Amino acid sequence: QVQLVESGGGLVQTGGSLRLSCAASGRTFRTYAMGWFRQAPGKEREFVATISWSGGTTGYADSVKGRFTISRDNAKNTVYLQMNSLKPEDTAVYYCARSRGDGAAFNQNAYNYWGQGTQVTVSS
Repeated sequence: QVQLVESGGGLVQTGGSLRLSCAASGRTFRTYAMGWFRQAPGKEREFVATISWSGGTTGYADSVKGRFTISRDNAKNTVYLQMNSLKPEDTAVYYCARSRGDGAAFNQNAYNYWGQGTQVTVSS
């Protein structure tokens, strides 16, 4: 059974930064792509960022491009999301997810394991 545990969320002012971490159980972490998604109150969950198994390919939603950076450390079974220049519209619960395959994936249907989420609140 794969477990994903997010951490690093919190309250930050507009323009601030946070780094989210997602620790994964299991020895096969390094063979799968990973992704970050978010869900704001009253809205559907949406794609944020994805990274291939090796870290060589990344992809971002247009709304976060240039502000967020996804990375991974396969030796630590951890994926990160560095969030800079945060805006109030970034407020959401952020989820990490493990893909079914090794390539970067933008669609939620490509992911079959999800963490419990971590709250990010950006105050104006």
